[in-house]
Amino acid sequence: MSNQIDDFTMSYQDTCDQITLLLIHGFPLDSAMWEMQMQELPDVARIVAPDLRGHGRSDAVPGPYSMKLFSDDIAGLLDYLNIDGPVVVGGLSMGGYIALDFYRRYPERVAGLILAATRAGADSEEGKAARDAAIATARAEGTAPIVAGMLPKLMAPASYEDDEIVEFVTEIMEGASQEGVIGALAAMRDRPDSTPTLAEIDVPTLIVHGAEDKIIPLSEAQAMADAIPDAHLVVVPDAGHLPNLEQPDIFNDAVVDFLESLEEHDHDHAHHH
Repeated sequence: MSNQIDDFTMSYQDTCDQITLLLIHGFPLDSAMWEMQMQELPDVARIVAPDLRGHGRSDAVPGPYSMKLFSDDIAGLLDYLNIDGPVVVGGLSMGGYIALDFYRRYPERVAGLILAATRAGADSEEGKAARDAAIATARAEGTAPIVAGMLPKLMAPASYEDDEIVEFVTEIMEGASQEGVIGALAAMRDRPDSTPTLAEIDVPTLIVHGAEDKIIPLSEAQAMADAIPDAHLVVVPDAGHLPNLEQPDIFNDAVVDFLESLEEHDHDHAHHH
């Protein structure tokens, strides 16, 4: 960028010129789960990672929550930050459900999508029943049993040998508020099926999935990759449901490659118009 100042043209750099990468955390986590991305990716993007309502340091607002509400919260955050142009929206698991919902509601605000450890489909009847059971447990006993039930399914076996990751993830989950957990469970239970949206996605999309994800099978990622016109699937070895934390180098490399390809995509478009 350069700017005319009185008698000379002054050149300057400003990282705000970078594309914004908005990272939406999973359940029952918060923005801290993106620590390895916040550390490594600021060279390539401005990174904004919200704590969804009821999670992290955001207020523990009582429910009901919905995907629409989460999407509107994120649009409100972008407004607050005066980020008018389209951003890259990344989401992991529940964050991926929100990213797809956000794309449906605010397509003009999305330059690209990163869908990690997520799926397009809605909850099955069994899935809905499991959410209701979890809500009842959280109401009666708080969040501890939910956290204890999820932990063994979250990571690949190798990741469990890394005490630092396990403690880090446990601490994040233990910080989730009761209102946040109950609200998010209901929002996931009632989320619309995003499968019909996939064919309409007209921005480049990166899909990242752990080869050993026990919560969402890899086949779900492959199905999204097949249905989205401009999608690239990266399968992360030795990773479960948290590939960004379990294999941060592989995850970050995929994101950097994706952001670079988006820039090229933009340049191509600029020449064509």
